[in-house]
Amino acid sequence: MSQDQPVFRVLLRMQIHAGMEEEFERTWYQVGKAVTDHPANLGQWLAKSQEEGVYFIMSDWTDEPRFREFEHSDGHLEHRTKLHPFRSGGTMDTMNVVYAMGGKG
Repeated sequence: MSQDQPVFRVLLRMQIHAGMEEEFERTWYQVGKAVTDHPANLGQWLAKSQEEGVYFIMSDWTDEPRFREFEHSDGHLEHRTKLHPFRSGGTMDTMNVVYAMGGKG
């Protein structure tokens, strides 16, 4: 990533119904190509919080307009429909990455 080509990042916090965590993880992985196959997507990650039933989904995009295009697409609606039964709540934050620094490991 270069500074003149900022990354648009989306961070979702999802609360998953108790007892549905493993099925949610499998389903997220199975339907993930709906996101990563979009030409403007730079990658996505699923992280499990130490807080019970909480997950974070982070995805990086070339820019906000291309993300919003995806967000309103039929592909995204289908993706959301498959994950919705697992959710008991959640939030979405969006941001522009200012700097990125890689580690040595």
